[in-house]
Amino acid sequence: MTMFVAVMRMVTVGVLLVIAGPVFAQSAYPNRPIHLISPFSPGGGSDIVARLISQKLAESWGQQVIVDNRPGGNTIIGTDALAKSPPDGYTIMMAGSGHVLVPLLMKVPYDPIKDFAPVATIASGELILVLNLAVPANNLRELIALAKSKPGQLNYATYGSGSASHLGMELFSSIAGIKMQHIPYKSGPPAIADLIGGQVHMYLSVIPSVLPHIKAGRLKAIAVSGETRSSAVPQVPTFTESGVPGVEAKYWHSILAPAGTPKAIIDKMSTEIARILALPDFKEKLQSQGLDPFVSTPDQFAALLNAAKSRYAKIIKDANIKLEN
Repeated sequence: MTMFVAVMRMVTVGVLLVIAGPVFAQSAYPNRPIHLISPFSPGGGSDIVARLISQKLAESWGQQVIVDNRPGGNTIIGTDALAKSPPDGYTIMMAGSGHVLVPLLMKVPYDPIKDFAPVATIASGELILVLNLAVPANNLRELIALAKSKPGQLNYATYGSGSASHLGMELFSSIAGIKMQHIPYKSGPPAIADLIGGQVHMYLSVIPSVLPHIKAGRLKAIAVSGETRSSAVPQVPTFTESGVPGVEAKYWHSILAPAGTPKAIIDKMSTEIARILALPDFKEKLQSQGLDPFVSTPDQFAALLNAAKSRYAKIIKDANIKLEN
């Protein structure tokens, strides 16, 4: 009987250790470097935020958070890499609003909802319409008049087909009743380079990417999306102020993990990101880039993704937006 009790105790301890093993492993998270996939080129608005948050997370956890740029394919390449990564919390991704927008316009090898675990939102912002200096328009009304006088002759760059930039320009064109040519780029930096060089006429950009060029006088900024002006460029009126209401181009920066990542790890990341977003120096850095801190729990972020998917689907249908081949 004594031996039976001893054996049973050993079995019980073994079972408890098996059950507790993952919990202990998760409580020790992270105990090695984390890879933060950025499906964008270095230097763009999303990449700037990725490097800001990676630095703060590394300081908090004492582990490297390595930004891994994997641009191309309208973010599909990097996003697919995340979907196929082990769900252990050591590979995460910087995602934008295009995460649910791109799959509405083209075939992707993953489900934007089912294949990912929402962790946290980081920041939100509006888009800004900038022109090459040679374009003979200094405000939105002049640009619309110019486009109507030259139907199909003006072009606009975006940071990818199916991006918030693309959707915003299609909405603007539809509401204003103009026709322009879409020139998609793999990311923001090459689009900006060609815009400054005169290869394209205009670009609806995230504010951080073009802010230095606006301040240096290399680009003309004529309108921002959103209900109010941006504190980063208070001199630039909104689309609504300029007579074109309804241009919805709000975007966000966020963190996703592969589906199946343990809830304890998701919650730990989310809690830490919320703490970082409350830091005055971090808030100041975001706001200097024309961004606002955007805190959400994993459940709130999941609801945001589902709501955004439905909203974008309606906009695409109402504006009859189609993706170019």
